[in-house]
Amino acid sequence: METTMKKALGVALLLLTSSTFAQQSDEVFQGLGGKDGIHKLVTDFLPIITSDERIKHQFDDADMKHLAKMLAEQFCAVSGGPCKYTGKDMRTIHADLGITNAQFNALAEDLQSAMDKQGIAPAIQNKLVARLAPMQHEIVTK
Repeated sequence: METTMKKALGVALLLLTSSTFAQQSDEVFQGLGGKDGIHKLVTDFLPIITSDERIKHQFDDADMKHLAKMLAEQFCAVSGGPCKYTGKDMRTIHADLGITNAQFNALAEDLQSAMDKQGIAPAIQNKLVARLAPMQHEIVTK
């Protein structure tokens, strides 16, 4: 009987943890304003990066409509939203661009500027950036 109780307690704790995670997992997505908020964020973000002297040359040949779509998908998926990123992996996309740590950091600063413009809470900003940060080792090649 004691073993059955321990198993039941273990299952109950697992279910509680899972439901708590599920409730928290879209916190960033909701904090960004859902799909509409992410669309607005990307709409503000692209002009910032394409006018930033530190990185704008990286976007000279970019298909901006496609980039906007991929960024929106990625931000949605990474933030815990209901989207799936359908683009290429980060290493493949950025392999020939010679991106430096300074350029990666500039883009992150620009993202935070766009989030500030949208009035996104600093805690949500930090969580999104923290979720995107692991991509740095796949993007930076120089």
